[in-house]
Amino acid sequence: MDEQSPKVQRSYPRSITLGDHTDVNLRLMTPADSQRILTFARSLPEEDLLYLRMDITKALVVMLWGQNIKAGMTVSVLAERDRELLGYASLHHNEVTWQRHIGEIRVQVGPAYRAQGLGRALVAEIFAIARDMGLHKLVAHITPDQTGTISTVTRLGFQMEARLRDFVIDRAGRMRDLLVMTYDIKGQ
Repeated sequence: MDEQSPKVQRSYPRSITLGDHTDVNLRLMTPADSQRILTFARSLPEEDLLYLRMDITKALVVMLWGQNIKAGMTVSVLAERDRELLGYASLHHNEVTWQRHIGEIRVQVGPAYRAQGLGRALVAEIFAIARDMGLHKLVAHITPDQTGTISTVTRLGFQMEARLRDFVIDRAGRMRDLLVMTYDIKGQ
């Protein structure tokens, strides 16, 4: 049985079935999953890595992610099948800031499992966890050229809040705009 975060009221592991009838297990990430996250991240296509908020191909970054989980600042749900990591969704939240009512969502699904409902299922888990935590809003940070992601989050109910010009630098050193999109949990 997974170690439960004190903030998470849902029970894990959970099983879901994707659109292609693939059975997938969802469970909470622990710091012990660091090597699996590294392996997953390093298997992603280069174009996926361009848009990661943090470079999770680096062991130190993944170790810090694990520390944030342990500290209760992050809750991550992993999707796996036969011990293979297929994707994840994370909710990042800091209770001591003036934005303590807001959580940031980050989602990554491996290429072989896209367009089958896995990303949508992972986001639904994060929505439920955010509600359990009493959050009011979720925020997603996206670059304008991530058209598929924008389309997906818009279908899920996210709204455009801002476009910040040349706000981020990708892994290749190119300046990119950043879209800030939000989802109002309290209104749902």
